[in-house]
Amino acid sequence: MRCVGKQVRISAQLIDARTDLHKWAEKYDRPLDDVFAIQSEIAKTIADQLQVEIAPNEKAAIEERPTTDLAAFDLYIRAEKLLLSTSFSTRGKENIANAIALLDQAVARDPHFLFAWCQLATAHDALYFLGFDHIPARLSLGDRAVATALRLKPDSGEAHLARARHLYQGYLDYEPALAELAIARQALPNDASVFALTGYIYRRQGRWDESTHNLENALAIDPRNFYTLQQLSLSYNLLRRYPEMAATLDRALAIVPNDIDTGLTRAEVDLSWRADPRPLHAMIYNLLGQNPAAATDLAAAWLFLALSERDFPAAARALAALKDEPFGVDAIQLSRTFGEGLTARARGDAAAAQAAFAAARADQEKVVAAQADYGPAVCILGVIDAGLGRKEDAIREGRRAVELLPLQRDPINGAHMIEFLAVIYAWTGEVDLACEQLEVAIKIPGTLSYGQLRLYPFWDPLRGNPCFEKIVASLAPSGSR
Repeated sequence: MRCVGKQVRISAQLIDARTDLHKWAEKYDRPLDDVFAIQSEIAKTIADQLQVEIAPNEKAAIEERPTTDLAAFDLYIRAEKLLLSTSFSTRGKENIANAIALLDQAVARDPHFLFAWCQLATAHDALYFLGFDHIPARLSLGDRAVATALRLKPDSGEAHLARARHLYQGYLDYEPALAELAIARQALPNDASVFALTGYIYRRQGRWDESTHNLENALAIDPRNFYTLQQLSLSYNLLRRYPEMAATLDRALAIVPNDIDTGLTRAEVDLSWRADPRPLHAMIYNLLGQNPAAATDLAAAWLFLALSERDFPAAARALAALKDEPFGVDAIQLSRTFGEGLTARARGDAAAAQAAFAAARADQEKVVAAQADYGPAVCILGVIDAGLGRKEDAIREGRRAVELLPLQRDPINGAHMIEFLAVIYAWTGEVDLACEQLEVAIKIPGTLSYGQLRLYPFWDPLRGNPCFEKIVASLAPSGSR
């Protein structure tokens, strides 16, 4: 859809996902006021092309206008685009915050705009769940948005879908979330979002096969859904099924070939799988050569590439490009000053590492003060304290993080707590305890990989230790052992 002045152009096409055969296509040039009528017309035309009959309730849903305020609808569409760009983006926090600002304007213009309230709940939940703003006030904003959506339309499938996501991401309350999804499914029986969210919840429950099956079902309904393909690739990464991860990312890139974040993730597969940084190196430096301004979008991947290659001048440039954006994985959010400390430590500059970690600690203490019972925040404080030589504090914080977010509650971030407790033990000279944690980490799904253990400087204190080298070798791909 493209708007020019008060005119809108919508390009619609129907493609057989099994054969990639184009069965129907049409362009609509109409006044902007007709946008909802065009959507209804497209839905009915597609049903005719597929020779299916639309049920009365589905017909009513198609014809119902989500809002009477076109400006509010435009704000909603812009916010949706931002939220769908967060899977691999280094600008996730910024994009989500901008989406919230747009959605706040949308519901201010039309307080009865149900979809905008549902999307607003999703945005608040994302900031909370991803660790960008894991505080009670943020959770309350999600509570309010969901409650408003359900008040506006208690039988809405979209409202129950939003509540399911809120229970999952806001409270890690999985079974009630699945019960909400069962309600949503009755109103939205063929909605790919229901299958996808079921897959995400099963993933957090450690029900890996069921999770993958639901994500594949979502893609069977909506095979060109870029976000779902990204998410399925993340599942394969956690399962260390790297060939399937690569193939899924290739499918995503066939849809959006120039998406930098997905391209970087595809290039990182070889680093994780084979400890081969060359594809990532080639992509990053090709992009930098074409467009130096892209450095900010590349910064996090560039930093870890540079550290893997022990190219410290490049690491310094990556840190400068990072600015003040947090970086990391899942709920692990690291600061630029942490990156400076890690880089200085890797190059053997103890004084610079101390100064950087001291600055990082001052910032992280504020995060922990606001989120005292949030495992990832406590975990990172522990790693910083390990870098500062505060051994007792570091170990206490690392163990506390594991207690706060055990595997049983969140298998994905719980695995990160175990991994970073191993880092804390390694940095404080407790080699045997570090290896004990790594033995656990490599036997459960997680992002910890052969390439990371081989190349990342987190593990430098363990190199040459027979136990550690045996763990690394156990993850090596076939043919390299």
